[in-house]
Amino acid sequence: MIYDLVSLMSRNETNRLREIEVFVQVVEAQGFSAAARRLRMTPSAVSKLISRLEERLGVPLIRRSTRRLRVTAEGASFYESGTRILSEVAAAEREVAAGAAPRGRLRVNSNVPFGHHWLIPLLPKFQALYPELTVDLVLTDHVVDLIEERADLAIRTGPLKTPNLIARKLIKSRMTVVAAPSYIQTYGTPRSPAELERHKLLGFCFSRINAGWPFLGKPEQPIVVHPSGGSLISDGESMRLAALAGAGIARLSDWHLRADIEAGRLIPLLEEYNPGDDEIFYAVYVGQGRYLPARVRAFLDFLVANVKEN
Repeated sequence: MIYDLVSLMSRNETNRLREIEVFVQVVEAQGFSAAARRLRMTPSAVSKLISRLEERLGVPLIRRSTRRLRVTAEGASFYESGTRILSEVAAAEREVAAGAAPRGRLRVNSNVPFGHHWLIPLLPKFQALYPELTVDLVLTDHVVDLIEERADLAIRTGPLKTPNLIARKLIKSRMTVVAAPSYIQTYGTPRSPAELERHKLLGFCFSRINAGWPFLGKPEQPIVVHPSGGSLISDGESMRLAALAGAGIARLSDWHLRADIEAGRLIPLLEEYNPGDDEIFYAVYVGQGRYLPARVRAFLDFLVANVKEN
């Protein structure tokens, strides 16, 4: 009985992969007959399989006519996911069959500060460990769609809103308010959160979940200051440089600012009002069950070990 159940589950999974493969071929060949020739199937068998897939999913994937084939919005989304799944299954099979070290291209997306301060300095060590892997690194503080951008892994902070993302925690860091000595000399030192209203506060030029700066106040009256009066910056590293230039007061992760604070280039402000809140950095990737490619797993394990180590 147990064997029959396992066998049925295995057949169902194989059938689903076959359905995905056929659907991808239909989209890429732009027709049932052309896909059937590629797959060495009959056009009627291909049509029946696509109809069964649409019935199981409960949505139309392809609009058929006598002259042309049109993919629906749901079909386009399913095609993107399907090609990724097939690619990762094929990669997993190749790697297991060959017993080889991870190879190929690894697409990584990271916010700018983490990329500058962690990823780029660690690249030589990773490349020495995995010389057959090429890292395609894109730095941006804007949240991107991993599937749309075809990214294997991304570095993100804050709550994860995308349900199909799997996250591994890398580091957390206390937030700190800072300004350059040149700014303090010109505008003075704020002694309380209320005095920040008279200062130039550097903010981000895109929306964030927690745009305000929290400060300790009375338990029943938490203090939140919203950045205003200063420039709006596209990423955290540029904000650090703007603060160093004396353009205003910034609030960033302590690890991002530590070297500048130790060198006296930036001065912590309002530390007695600091609530001690942390910014947590995660490595995230699209969950595909056990089909996580070896190249992604290698980089993920490398980050977890080396970021914590440093």
